[in-house]
Amino acid sequence: MRILVINPNTMPEMTALVARVIEPYLPPNTTMVPVTGRFGAHYIASRSASVVAAHAALEAFAEHGHGCDGVYLACFGDPGLLALKEMARVPVIGMAEASSRLAAQKAERFAIVTGGERWGPMLREFVGSIGLGGCLAAVETVAPTGADIARDPDGSIAMLAEACRLVAHRDGAGAVILGGAGLAGLAARVQPHVDIPVICSAEAGIRMLLAALDRPLLKPASGDLALPAPVASTGLSDGLTRLLAQP
Repeated sequence: MRILVINPNTMPEMTALVARVIEPYLPPNTTMVPVTGRFGAHYIASRSASVVAAHAALEAFAEHGHGCDGVYLACFGDPGLLALKEMARVPVIGMAEASSRLAAQKAERFAIVTGGERWGPMLREFVGSIGLGGCLAAVETVAPTGADIARDPDGSIAMLAEACRLVAHRDGAGAVILGGAGLAGLAARVQPHVDIPVICSAEAGIRMLLAALDRPLLKPASGDLALPAPVASTGLSDGLTRLLAQP
């Protein structure tokens, strides 16, 4: 089995971090194909960077998705998620999608703790778009970006734990997601300091993808996630041009 892991920002070290965290969850004889965005922002912390990242994610799939059995979008906020689901004939799972659904199973109301102040409204919109807006108690941002947390994980544990306790007590969250590639693997270190379940978005994503691969669904033949009609394009990479033009 081959799993394409797309990090649509341009930091290879972030790709490597997610790969290290999810590798222990992979079944034997599974090949992970980690890919970093070819262009775009170093770290996604705004709407504009997210739009560029969606393009980078789609291009990464076009260039590297052949022969893969599943696609893991390794970026919280899931830029390009629905476009990938539309174009792929295999399961596609994003970190924010998976961790939000898991949190909603664990608690009536959940919260998200992440880095990057602009992620607040962006994540509220995303969670609403997957039908869980009524379950989202709060989005608490704790640092300029998740990349800052990734650069100093040891020094971030106390800050993350305090944010998790805050959303539990102030907002009534019954579970909390540590959202972002930069926070991958930190939930286990934060959990002993928090009384509610702390969910790692990276781990939730790979678990949901593996579950989808165990119960594969047929690609829809109609509807908004069916393959779109072929279309000519200008100025795109060769791989993405071919993908959009496929019958």
